[in-house]
Amino acid sequence: MRILAAMSGGVDSAVAAARAVDAGHEVVGVHLALSTAPGTLRTGSRGCCSKEDAGDARRAADVLGIPFYVWDFADRFKEDVIDDFVAAYAAGQTPNPCLRCNEKIKFAALADRAVALGFDAVATGHYAQLHDGVLRRAVDADKDQSYVLGVLTAEQLSRAMFPVGDTPKERIRAEAAERGLAVANKPDSHDICFIPSGDTRAFLGARIGVRPGKVVDVDSGAVLAEHEGVHGFTIGQRKGLGIAGPGPDGRPRYVTGIDPDSGTVKVGSAEHLQVRSITAERAVWTAGAAPEGPIECVVQVRAHGGIAPAIAEAVGTGIEITLREPLTGVAAGQAAVLYRPDAAGDIVVGSGTIAAAAGAR
Repeated sequence: MRILAAMSGGVDSAVAAARAVDAGHEVVGVHLALSTAPGTLRTGSRGCCSKEDAGDARRAADVLGIPFYVWDFADRFKEDVIDDFVAAYAAGQTPNPCLRCNEKIKFAALADRAVALGFDAVATGHYAQLHDGVLRRAVDADKDQSYVLGVLTAEQLSRAMFPVGDTPKERIRAEAAERGLAVANKPDSHDICFIPSGDTRAFLGARIGVRPGKVVDVDSGAVLAEHEGVHGFTIGQRKGLGIAGPGPDGRPRYVTGIDPDSGTVKVGSAEHLQVRSITAERAVWTAGAAPEGPIECVVQVRAHGGIAPAIAEAVGTGIEITLREPLTGVAAGQAAVLYRPDAAGDIVVGSGTIAAAAGAR
């Protein structure tokens, strides 16, 4: 097959490309330029898709002996990822930009261009397993990225390859070193690549502006503080609330609700964060069609953690989820990804974008 290897400049995508070559495929490497000013993207261990990453990807492609190109997706990235990120926070939501990048850029825009150029699939360094259209968690549970891939449709999965998902990260680094890839010990990227300073609140404030509101106690309705915009808050947030101290009971207070229309941010005890049911919209089913009737599953509501057994049912274009155990910190805008336990690794059944959640009290 003709395989387009998306090479971020990290060790995982380099080994993924190498394994595609070993499998006998005709492989071409491509790095995505996601900013019109690459210097504004994070560098070193805190970023991805930067100028230094493009150089690292090119050198890896040279070692593998495959053609290499840089494709400009800056405009699409701004529209589908950055602008979406800002709009979601302005609406009181908590988006996941990496998830949106996978959905809109790597497995939509990139894959569409790949198919138009005659490629059969796109290979990436994501930690997940994919066999015969069935998406599963990675072997390395600590590095599993199936959550951020749970938004992919059956069609998108049909033209995707995840060559490193069956191997622990430590072994991937060792394999890279054995292959002579200079990125073998390159630190993993993390945080948000398009916020160079790491100050998300300042980044959002510069684009949304000041929209004053009040911080209110969820029980008494008392106004505890004023703020400059709901974009500075997320569900479950404990620090940076601008309030004098803990609640009357002496326990910490957390953000329990956000109303973007009135600008009200509600705070309360940890008990107010407990959620028993979730309503999700924009459902995506990895098998191509929704399951019939309610299904027993496991739901994950954050990229790292937030997992509980549940009953889920497709309702129209959304999903109604009833949790068998309460979860905390469930935020609108995040994805609720459904899994079915399997001996070979939990199977991703589908996902939806969290629209609302109801508490245990």
